[in-house]
Amino acid sequence: MFTPNRRLVLTAIGAASVLALTGCAGPYTVSADVSSYGNWPADRKPGTYAFDRLPSQQQNDEAAKRQASLEEAVKGALERAGFKPAADVKTADVLVTLGARVTAYDPVPWDDPMWWRWRGRLFSPRYGYVGPGPWGWRQDPFFDRRYDRAVAVLLRDRASGEALYEAHSSNEGANRGSDALLMPLFDAALAEFPKVNPKSHRVSVQAVR
Repeated sequence: MFTPNRRLVLTAIGAASVLALTGCAGPYTVSADVSSYGNWPADRKPGTYAFDRLPSQQQNDEAAKRQASLEEAVKGALERAGFKPAADVKTADVLVTLGARVTAYDPVPWDDPMWWRWRGRLFSPRYGYVGPGPWGWRQDPFFDRRYDRAVAVLLRDRASGEALYEAHSSNEGANRGSDALLMPLFDAALAEFPKVNPKSHRVSVQAVR
């Protein structure tokens, strides 16, 4: 469910750039690529929810703590989608399973097949000529490390175990970002619930720093 099936390359003006501006407060916009799947019944109301952790998400204290952080981050998105927390798992209408990952990579010209034989220098309108040097490619922001952040949400009917709705949301930035960034990513993932759109598309949501 949570394994990426493609490399996500988005613009560098994502939420991480905004979060990096410390000292500023107020609302800001977070954009993410979203895809959703399933068959939520047209006449079914959102109802109540409880979290369902996979064995790997509770194998030790660190994993359980991480999962608790994800659960806290998604609560607002679930409530905005119409769900309410259940008194306990046995009385919940749906069970919610969550996942999240952050992937770091160093983009270089050789990522593009067009440049695979090239060993010269590039000209960037913003940074001038850039190329191999005593400190390598990362001496210039044009080649700085990128971070791909993604979250996933799965809603299952508690009584039958049937998967009713699955959503994925991701964006890219120049830094890893904090757990606070997961909240708008979950918001984007559930912004169109119960509408399903498997094709990856951009969704923008408002967040507050």
